[in-house]
Amino acid sequence: MAKSDPNAKSWATNPELPAVPLSSWAKRTGFRPKFSGETNASDSGHITSASGTTPTPPQVQVQGKPKQPDNGVDLEAGRPRPSPNTNGEDVGIKDRAKEKEKEQAPPAIKRREYNGVKNSGSNGQAGNRRAVNTERSGNVDVLPQSGSIDDDGFIARNYHMKYELRDAPGLVPIGFYGVQHFLSILGSLILIPLVIVPAMGGTYEDTAMVVSTVLFISGVSTLLHMFFGSRLPLIQGPSFVYLAPALAIINSPEFLGLNTNNFKHIMKELQGAIIISSAFQAFLGYSGLMTILLRLINPVIVAPTIAAVGLSFYSYGFPRVGNCIEIGVVQIILVVIFSLYLRKISILGHRVFLIYAVPLGLLITWAIAFLLTEAGLYSYDGCDPNIPASNTISDHCRSHVARIRSCRVDASQALRSSPWFRFPYPVQWGVPVFNWKMVLVMCFVSIISSVDSVGSYHASSLLVASKPPTPGVVSRGIGFEGITSILAGLWGTGTGSTTLTENVHTIAVTKMGSRRAVGLGAIVMIVLSFVGKVGGFIASIPEVIVAALLCFMWAMLTALGLSNLRYSEAGSSRNIIIVGLSMFFSLSIPAYFQQYDISPNSYSSVPSYFQPYIVASHGPIRTKSAGVNYVFNTLFSLHMVVAFLVAMILDNTVPGSRQERGVYVWSESEAARREPAVYEDYKLPFGAARIFRWVKWVGI
Repeated sequence: MAKSDPNAKSWATNPELPAVPLSSWAKRTGFRPKFSGETNASDSGHITSASGTTPTPPQVQVQGKPKQPDNGVDLEAGRPRPSPNTNGEDVGIKDRAKEKEKEQAPPAIKRREYNGVKNSGSNGQAGNRRAVNTERSGNVDVLPQSGSIDDDGFIARNYHMKYELRDAPGLVPIGFYGVQHFLSILGSLILIPLVIVPAMGGTYEDTAMVVSTVLFISGVSTLLHMFFGSRLPLIQGPSFVYLAPALAIINSPEFLGLNTNNFKHIMKELQGAIIISSAFQAFLGYSGLMTILLRLINPVIVAPTIAAVGLSFYSYGFPRVGNCIEIGVVQIILVVIFSLYLRKISILGHRVFLIYAVPLGLLITWAIAFLLTEAGLYSYDGCDPNIPASNTISDHCRSHVARIRSCRVDASQALRSSPWFRFPYPVQWGVPVFNWKMVLVMCFVSIISSVDSVGSYHASSLLVASKPPTPGVVSRGIGFEGITSILAGLWGTGTGSTTLTENVHTIAVTKMGSRRAVGLGAIVMIVLSFVGKVGGFIASIPEVIVAALLCFMWAMLTALGLSNLRYSEAGSSRNIIIVGLSMFFSLSIPAYFQQYDISPNSYSSVPSYFQPYIVASHGPIRTKSAGVNYVFNTLFSLHMVVAFLVAMILDNTVPGSRQERGVYVWSESEAARREPAVYEDYKLPFGAARIFRWVKWVGI
């Protein structure tokens, strides 16, 4: 790879900081500063300057009797205290020099320089072509030891990707890996419509139509983002970040009294809020404001914010599984077995159980439910399932029918009634309605969605690209996510379109980072969205199976959010306290708002798992303006909003070093332009970069 100007300041180092040995404290915490690009450290923590020499800190002469060496570990500072020898020379530097010599003994594997040229290997696959930390050292790149990479290639940087960002292995491999990529993330694409459409009072046919629309918008957004956004192989789709505010809007007091056409009426309100908030997100990116916000966004903020998104649905998950617990628990157990106990089993070189844990668990559980339904174990026992629950006199029939509906596979007629061909089109539910108070709620949510995407950009770039993107590329990606979310609002998916957090885990597991493969998979999704039976098939998934899959997906989202802490010093008391306070108050403050001045029978007609979202009419903030009350009561009832605010304030006001905070390090624009590989990774195609050359935050 072409090297950067040796006279230019290294993007990944702080010259004011001394060399940081990575020894005992790192072994205890698992911290690896080289993973986030924070230092020029090898596994031993040795840092080389641009000239290839080892920087030696100045020696300080101390008068009087020297102190006894302290070989203990300073856990608060996050680094061992070096002990001087009798010559006043730092022993730690000698040890690091020895470790450096050992690490340089084997030949370093260099990333090949290419400009989208197909590898000439006989097997058609890319060989050992990982960039060997060129961004961390001006002249020497060292691969980490094999012990620093876990069995999933997730904690440490993955040096064994099958295909990287610009690889083009051939049509068959691209097609296979592209479809595999979307299938492995299928749960995130299809489960949100299965939650919000019934909550709006929609029928199974409405659910099927929304699912088809989601597949269409996801495919189109992914294609557009791959060309004009961040250019990383990231699937765009309905994010769980938008689910909680969507449920809060759906359960607004003005909608509780609707009796007819409530689905289309609420959907139009959601569309209006999503369109305006997405335009705000696009302005945030293309105006350059995102580059300013990037200075405030660090892993200590991203981790609790995204974790709070997953934890916020605990009242919905297992309570819904309990409606048919024998099916729901089997679903959860199967997914856990596939994703954990069988994750290392490979079939034809593919870790099938880990990659397809959700689809496999879904199909097996669905087959079990089908056999039990056909065997007559889930009969209605004389109760009429066509009578609405509100009109059912018998308490036994009311509860029994609700349970049987959750278990049976034929409770929905969506598959049978769906047409074979259907083309999603804009404003298919009607002209969007714009309500300023709902727009303000969604505008704040779009900021959190941007924070989520920033973490995904950084983590995925370390896996598939030569360097992390520049702030301009990040800002461009956020701006284009706003544009694709406007499309989601116009077509009516019920949520905005954003980068799915699960992308990072999927890339690490499948080891597929080619954007061509993701693009072909997106085309397949678009084609499937035209087949109405596909949406009908997904809409007919039993409710209990949906709830069980959501339990796993939300748990994964929580873990993926907390995994961002690996970029910071996880053992620092500063970070521990900030994350702990953010997580606790993200659960406690919304509980206060949700439970404030509410009587047990106030909303008996609303299911218990939706009652936490009915806060606009009874929250503690009560001013003379009903709209202001709605906005603030709703925002502070959302767990992710509280976590974001607490973490943002504390992380940017409590003193801490860059290494301790784990500040995201992005590539410098000038250095990226000088390196062909980085430039090819992120440049806009079709000569579009020349058009936006005057806007520094749009391109590299």
